[in-house]
Amino acid sequence: MFGGMGNMGNMAGMMKKVQKMQNEMKKMQDELKRKTVEVTAGGGAVKVVMNGEKQVQSLTIDPAAVDPEDVEMLQDLISAAFNESVKKVDDMMASEMGKLTSGLGLPPGMF
Repeated sequence: MFGGMGNMGNMAGMMKKVQKMQNEMKKMQDELKRKTVEVTAGGGAVKVVMNGEKQVQSLTIDPAAVDPEDVEMLQDLISAAFNESVKKVDDMMASEMGKLTSGLGLPPGMF
C-alpha cells in the first residue's frame, strides 16, 4: 500500500545531496575567482596575471620586447600570453569542478 514511500525517501536524500553539492560549487567558484594564473610568452618578454574571473590583473612587457620596427611580434606575444591565461583559468575551473562532481557519475563537462 505504501510501497512508493521508499522512493520519496530516496528523492529527499537526493535533494539534500544536490543542495549540498550546489553550496560546495558556489563556495568553490568563489574561491577560484580569487585565484590567479601567471603565463609568460616570448621567454618572459610578456607576462600576464589573470584571475579566475578572466580579468587581467597585470600585464608586464620587457622593454627589450618593444621594437618599433616589429610591432606585430609584440602583439603576437601579448595575444599568446592572454590566450594561454584564459586556457589555464578554464583548465583550473574544469579540474576543480571535476573533483566536486566526480562522485555523481555525471559525464565530464556536464557542469
